[in-house]
Amino acid sequence: MTFHKEIPFTKMHGIGNSYIYLNLFEMSYDEEIFSQLAIDISNVNTGIGSDGLILIHPSHRADVGMRIFNKDGSEGQSCGNGLRCVAHYVYMKGIVSSKNISIETKAGIVHAEVLGNDRCINSIKVDMGKPLLRRSQIPMLGRMDDVVVAESFPLHEHTLEVTALFLGNPNAVFFVDSIEKAPLDELGSLISNDHRFPDRVNVEFVEIVTETELNFRVWERGSGITEACGSGACAAVVASILNGHVERNKDILVHLSGGDLTIRWAENGHVWMTGLAEATVEGIYFWGIN
Repeated sequence: MTFHKEIPFTKMHGIGNSYIYLNLFEMSYDEEIFSQLAIDISNVNTGIGSDGLILIHPSHRADVGMRIFNKDGSEGQSCGNGLRCVAHYVYMKGIVSSKNISIETKAGIVHAEVLGNDRCINSIKVDMGKPLLRRSQIPMLGRMDDVVVAESFPLHEHTLEVTALFLGNPNAVFFVDSIEKAPLDELGSLISNDHRFPDRVNVEFVEIVTETELNFRVWERGSGITEACGSGACAAVVASILNGHVERNKDILVHLSGGDLTIRWAENGHVWMTGLAEATVEGIYFWGIN
């Protein structure tokens, strides 16, 4: 295995959900390094500190490609906040000249729109696609054709109700009366790694504030508690609509720990997410065999 000691990087965040981004249009690396690199570079004490590693690479199917590695080294399928950051990065770096950008992910091709001008990008709007609702598509054990809405989910001494779906990643949504009392520390890891979810799952707790407003907290598979999760927030809105808490085809404001996202599940079935993306640091990461 070849180790690269000097790795140019950019650190970006989408409302507090931070990743280290590598530009593979300019550099190439051995495929086998990325899992360990994600673990090392994400470490807040001995690395840079982040929720994981995202690769921006050439694609034969879209304007650019994106791969995401969680802080535990596992590879994810997509990341809503990461998608906004990738769109911001490739537009500002001139890799893509159009404000309408297609991005290839492990979960399929996603389309993003840069809002604002060259001097000031106000936000990024992303078409997250259509949610997959059948149990076999999540995946979740049980009757494969079922749609999982407000289903009993016993867990040790807890009796919970879960609404589950796939939207970029597997998501399990639980509604609570108070987001401040959501058992994220206690149950996040247990649910995420529960045997009923063969590919593990993102765990979201949601408080309904008004008909157009939600409070949200998340435990991301492979990363733990994070400030924000774009795909999870989209899943939370879909789950809220499926449970009759909010209406479809309306802008729903979702309050995450790191900031706010505006999400709409449109009549055509697609979920749209709009929010900020910001670069904070550029530099060289020194990594490899000492």
